[in-house]
Amino acid sequence: MHAAGTSRQAGAPAVRTAVVWDVLRAALADRVTVTGRDRLDIVDAGGGTGGFAVPLAALGHAVTVVDPSPDSLAALERRAAEAGVAVRALQGDAADLGDLLPPGATDLVLCHSVLEYVEDPGGALAAMARLLRADGMLSVLAANPLAAALHRSVAGRFDEAREVLGDPEGRWGDRDPTPRRFTRQELVSLLGAAGLRPGEIHGVRVFADLVPSRFLDGEPGAAAALVALEQAAAEHPVLRDIAAQLHVLGRR
Repeated sequence: MHAAGTSRQAGAPAVRTAVVWDVLRAALADRVTVTGRDRLDIVDAGGGTGGFAVPLAALGHAVTVVDPSPDSLAALERRAAEAGVAVRALQGDAADLGDLLPPGATDLVLCHSVLEYVEDPGGALAAMARLLRADGMLSVLAANPLAAALHRSVAGRFDEAREVLGDPEGRWGDRDPTPRRFTRQELVSLLGAAGLRPGEIHGVRVFADLVPSRFLDGEPGAAAALVALEQAAAEHPVLRDIAAQLHVLGRR
């Protein structure tokens, strides 16, 4: 469910997710302060093998992953065991959330690289919003069509780049593995329709998918420098809108 990067550093978790983790850590710290609870309840919808769930559990939170793939959930359980943490695994998809989990009992729901693949993005967000406690948070990470156009043009696929810009789903053709992508305005509209207040939108992987890996090979500190660059670009009003992914926190 995650788009493949084009360089080694694009596949490195620190580069791919640093901006998202910055936002989540700050939001969770605020939530702990406000609620007085060190252990928050978190649901990772479509959380797969636990790239976010396991580190969140390691921070001391109660994490539930809901995913339709039994293979991914098995890998999640192995990953959690290796990390020495407990993560609850439930098989299901966005349409099942209301049947699997109680309403109004979650502090944070993650919806990362999920909206692109569900049949009804608005319905999925509404189902996730119903899980939240008052002032609970929904973290949405979704593919950006402007980045897809940029990446296709850099690859010399100029007709496909133009196709992205004119396609209502932000796709570059029938062979595009991503069913749909979302602009900043579309994400804000979807969150509002789900009854949530959208926060600041951040760009994720502005440069990471464009920088050739040879610029990092053998250069001490290069990966850390790229992470710092991504963090600096995340809120830039122009660079943010060409990031590979867009991240936003909605609050109930």
